[in-house]
Amino acid sequence: MLHRIEYGAVRAIAALIRALPLDVASALVGGAWALIAPLTKRQARALDNLRHAFPEKSEAELRRIAREAWRNLGRVMAETILLDRLVADQSRIAISDTLFRMRDRGREGGVFCTMHGGNWELGVLPYRGEPKRPWGVYQAVQNPLIDAWLVGLRADYYGALLPKSPATARKVLAHVKRGGAVGLVVDHREAAGIEVPFFGRPALATPYPAMLARTTGQPLFMVHTVRTEGSRFVLDGVEIKVPQTDDRTADIHAATAAIHALFEEWIRARPEQWMWAHRKWAYKIHRRGLMRRGEAPPAAPAPPPAG
Repeated sequence: MLHRIEYGAVRAIAALIRALPLDVASALVGGAWALIAPLTKRQARALDNLRHAFPEKSEAELRRIAREAWRNLGRVMAETILLDRLVADQSRIAISDTLFRMRDRGREGGVFCTMHGGNWELGVLPYRGEPKRPWGVYQAVQNPLIDAWLVGLRADYYGALLPKSPATARKVLAHVKRGGAVGLVVDHREAAGIEVPFFGRPALATPYPAMLARTTGQPLFMVHTVRTEGSRFVLDGVEIKVPQTDDRTADIHAATAAIHALFEEWIRARPEQWMWAHRKWAYKIHRRGLMRRGEAPPAAPAPPPAG
């Protein structure tokens, strides 16, 4: 019953959003998030992460970045509900020739990765109209009714959308080995992941995309979505060369570090378009998990510079 009530409330909000023009809905929901989200407990985490990442910036500037990051997240929410309209208006989305070349290579297989920046839902658009579309992996929400609805909003742009799980990881590996492509969003903290440098601190990252590329020999592509103005975007891409040495573990670690070095470069250029409130550097949680498994926890990261 609670799931049905929650689902009904979400669909009612979605209906209100769909009753508005795209630009109005995106601006309105983004503005609401910029007002309300800084009042929640996640604001403290976002500001703490920003202070570590940009110790040279003033507190006022950090709060401005956090507010605009919340605004971007609200815009993404509205644009996801209106994804069909956004995609249909080709004047809103500029896709680089580099990304189209990456897509062409990806017809024979590839691992496409992006981060939660700009509007990451658009990263699959170079495959629009292609007969062989990539698989996608997503984090399922707890309410199965809302989860099925969200999958339906995105389904037309993927060959398959699979919830994150060990079984999905095995299916995707087999898919990429057969010459298929997969799209992944890989900037969140992975509790069972590996440490890589990120904004001057060790962070926990998933080695899965590097492992896929290293194991299958398929290329590893990075897709970057930038919001330019309102609901208008530019999409570009970069290939990361995955080492192929005798040390498979070191190869995967090096490629994972390269992914996050590129993420950091993109985020520093437009910090207001990234999600700062997630636990990318949550070492206390990670250390407790390692101790439960009987593993040695990593050394605690150094504190940020004073001021």
